[in-house]
Amino acid sequence: MNTRALPPLNQLRAFEAAARHLSFTAAAGELNMTQSAVSQQIKSLEGYLGQPLFYRRPRALELTVTGLNYLPVVRDAFQTLSRGTRMLVDGDARDALQVQCNLTFATCWLAPRLPRLYARHPDLHMQINTAIWDPMERGDMADIEIRLLMAPARDRPATRLTWDSFYPVCAPGYQVSLADISRHRLYYCTAMLTTWDAWAEGTGMPATQGPRVTHAQVLAAAMAAAEAGAGLAMTHDCAASHAIAQGRLVRPFAGSVQMHEAYYLSLGPQAENNTQAQAFAAWIKAEMAADYPLSGSDIGPDGTQA
Repeated sequence: MNTRALPPLNQLRAFEAAARHLSFTAAAGELNMTQSAVSQQIKSLEGYLGQPLFYRRPRALELTVTGLNYLPVVRDAFQTLSRGTRMLVDGDARDALQVQCNLTFATCWLAPRLPRLYARHPDLHMQINTAIWDPMERGDMADIEIRLLMAPARDRPATRLTWDSFYPVCAPGYQVSLADISRHRLYYCTAMLTTWDAWAEGTGMPATQGPRVTHAQVLAAAMAAAEAGAGLAMTHDCAASHAIAQGRLVRPFAGSVQMHEAYYLSLGPQAENNTQAQAFAAWIKAEMAADYPLSGSDIGPDGTQA
């Protein structure tokens, strides 16, 4: 048997129904087939597997050990197919606003503000699609994209959302000083320019880069380590503001440095006449304007402020 091949779907459907009912006749009625057709499908499947799946008793069927072991596998596969199919064809899923952003933005900024979003737009239905890092290509299926960039693409208008500074954070009560910072475990996100060296240089402090720096692919993971008391994480306003406001993280030092990167929002071409997309974009711009009252402007196709 070709180990990479799968049995025909009709054979698996016949087996699952017959095993559930322990009756070829009942399975045939459910599948709108004849009893002989179901029996033949089962025989073909048994031939494919090289093992019997049922004991044919005079008055009933009984699963063999092979059948008992195979049934949950087949049943789980059908349930997975059913869930995936419903997700694709369900009207609610198709009509949901598709928002694409990185994992840290979704976790640290967007999720804590969802109650405010839904309080203002209770009928908004949204699907949040996340990646560890911002993808290289634009999301063709996304209505809204929020990306951390040095500058937006020249061929796509965008709105700059953030004007952040970056700095270290740690858990409340964590004992650290500038004099002994090099003896502590330091975390930062490898996908960003907000390194410990950049912070030290920008604040005029001694360089801290060294073997104790732990690289994390996701900034939220670095911040979670700091919150747990495992050391200090280099982060920035947008990612840390909620945790700091809640007292889960603190800034042990006053020094901060202006970020080169910023979060930008862009709308997909299909979002122009999408009222949900327009409502979400207006809401997030208003939220960001409250955080950055002296900044905020649209960035045109040439990368300049509109």
